[in-house]
Amino acid sequence: MQDPDIVIARRAKLQRITELARQRLDIVDDALIPYGHHKAKLSLPFVESLAARPDGHLILVTAITPTPAGEGKTTTTVGLGDGLSQLGQRCIVALREPSMGPVFGLKGGAAGGGHAQVVPMEDINLHFTGDFAAIAAAHNLLAATIDNHLHHGNALGIDARRISWRRVIDMNDRALRDIVVGLGGPANGVPRESGFDIVVASEVMAVLCLSTSLQDLKQRLGRMVVGRTLDGRPLCVSDLKVQGAMTVLLKDALAPNLVQTLEHTPALVHGGPFANIAHGCNSVLATRTALKLADWVVTEAGFGADLGAEKFLDIKCRSAGLWPAAAVVVATVRALKYQGGVELPQLGIEDLAALRRGLPNLQRHVDNVREVYGLPCVVALNAFAGDSDAERAALQDWGRTSGVEVVEAHHWARGGAGAVDLAQAVMRLVQAPTAQRPSPRYVYALQDSLWDKLHQVATRVYRAAGIDASAAVREQLLQLQREGHAELAVCFAKTPYSFGTDSRQRGAVEGHVIDIREVRLAAGAGFVVAMAGDVMTMPGLPKLSAAERIDIDEQGQVVGLD
Repeated sequence: MQDPDIVIARRAKLQRITELARQRLDIVDDALIPYGHHKAKLSLPFVESLAARPDGHLILVTAITPTPAGEGKTTTTVGLGDGLSQLGQRCIVALREPSMGPVFGLKGGAAGGGHAQVVPMEDINLHFTGDFAAIAAAHNLLAATIDNHLHHGNALGIDARRISWRRVIDMNDRALRDIVVGLGGPANGVPRESGFDIVVASEVMAVLCLSTSLQDLKQRLGRMVVGRTLDGRPLCVSDLKVQGAMTVLLKDALAPNLVQTLEHTPALVHGGPFANIAHGCNSVLATRTALKLADWVVTEAGFGADLGAEKFLDIKCRSAGLWPAAAVVVATVRALKYQGGVELPQLGIEDLAALRRGLPNLQRHVDNVREVYGLPCVVALNAFAGDSDAERAALQDWGRTSGVEVVEAHHWARGGAGAVDLAQAVMRLVQAPTAQRPSPRYVYALQDSLWDKLHQVATRVYRAAGIDASAAVREQLLQLQREGHAELAVCFAKTPYSFGTDSRQRGAVEGHVIDIREVRLAAGAGFVVAMAGDVMTMPGLPKLSAAERIDIDEQGQVVGLD
């Protein structure tokens, strides 16, 4: 029985961050802003100084449709990075920062697992370098400014019924989803309905993660639309004149965070937008910086190769001028059996028929990566001790039939040594004599109408028959186009647990219709969000939350954070 993640992380002998930066990346101390001995920010002037350097190879780690059984995408990302390092390659892992809401909710820690983790694990999962607190402060400053403007005469003519900007907190709290503010008489403001979202759902988070400089950040913040005036005009942050103050609060948060894996592979852990309501990947600035500092950069996109990879490629990569050299699709025998109809308690029992029923889900994601996005890929079989020889052999047979290499990876149990085969497979894919660097292949063109963009994502990525929406939603899309937002990207907000909009539908659903119930403008981030199905921007805690097992012992050490 392997020790809990936090025990493994605590046993690790970490390098001082200044030494790691100097030895692994040739970064001098003056380029670092240390936060203790084992984490630091890279100064923005240093990041800017790297612009002329050539880029390394960007490797995207994505996965099959997520299941309650878990796929281990972050763990595989870290393991692959350590595997490349073991082969003598100069590698950086680029990840999102975890949100404290899921950490104390159902998910628990999100810094990898087993012997494939980024550390200091406790800090990364909790307050880290304060980025999320800064984002919450900037977001809530704007919310306070809006209500203050209403209180002091409303010179801009803001329609209090059409304010879309809510408040945020980095914790799951269903009681705050819908609230009324301004109660208690004239001295307390103007009463109106509002609510709270979790910090990772804030457009400020998405804006920070797509910004390339402080000036770009300030301009994007100014473009954010937070409501409408009484005569129907969009209300922008620049109308309220607080984009400068918000940028001041975010100036340190914009700088990428440097930490390390258990095996001292450098890791840039920065930003964390929701993968359903936004683009769900780490910051552009961190990814670009990593590509200038290393020959290999391993990063991940949220959820599967539909909801996550599509946004990574069509939103982040298009915005930043990036494109991966190859992709890794993570799968587990357990998750494939779940896709084949087996419930959680029976996943440890060998079931070849269920595995084969689940394989169309893996095939669909591989097809997305190869045929839709034009990326060479390898399948990483994230191995579990309970996987049978017959089940692993069946997956290898599928790989040979489908023309994709399936590589068993044992990084959870063995760290980088367990991912060397996977690292070699990725290197072969990229460095083969016949290999050509893939060119960007987007699902849609920015010149297409908003409706056509959504239709193409639905039909090409989710294999839907089409999309539908009420007359009001269709008119809203046309209005956004008339107001100058026609060439923005689109971002589907839907369940990640199915190709359809019903999370109970497993496998490879096709021929369905995706009903768009609402659209939201994220003008600062540069996309229009299409809400399909039930998507929450403020999660709730489960009946038995992770908070009940997280504690601190007599020595002051955190326990139960796994």
